[in-house]
Amino acid sequence: MRCPYCHFDSTRVVDSRLAEPGDSIRRRRECASCGERFTTYERVEGPMLIVDKRDGRREQFDRDKLIRGMLRATNKRPVEVSELEELADKIAGEARRRGGRVDAEWIGERVLRGLARLDRVSALLFASIYRSFEDLSDFESELERLKSEPVLGDDQLPLVLPSDPRESVGTSPSGSSRGQEGELESVRRGHAGHP
Repeated sequence: MRCPYCHFDSTRVVDSRLAEPGDSIRRRRECASCGERFTTYERVEGPMLIVDKRDGRREQFDRDKLIRGMLRATNKRPVEVSELEELADKIAGEARRRGGRVDAEWIGERVLRGLARLDRVSALLFASIYRSFEDLSDFESELERLKSEPVLGDDQLPLVLPSDPRESVGTSPSGSSRGQEGELESVRRGHAGHP
């Protein structure tokens, strides 16, 4: 491995650890000539990831392109490049677990969720480009959404509340329980600690 500072071709590994989400190894290296330290990543070359674009085109997932997009949104914000790399790796790992083919919208929503956990201002800047804001009202709506919604974990889905205030959460517009009959009630009992 060549040193990125002096291009000397002898470096030694001073630290190795598994990087999230567990599909790469992060290595800290030190140059034998100049003594500078730098980080490298070793990844398994997995199956190709395909992204279905909004206009119907398909293209190969490009981790570097994803990171560049996030870097634009986090410019001059308190977000580390390593955090963006970790987020890109998590998104790619989840895409592989979903079969290796995902929509561009799916990726965009994962980026928004991840950026909201890191820095909500960066998330708003990313949303303004990703969602193609037309005017200030779009910006204000997204700002209100970011302020009102809790920051979700990777394994959480947003709760969709009914638009009609007469409807209750967990019921369809017709008033019947969603899912199979009794399913919602058994879940409630299970969460309440009842048998």
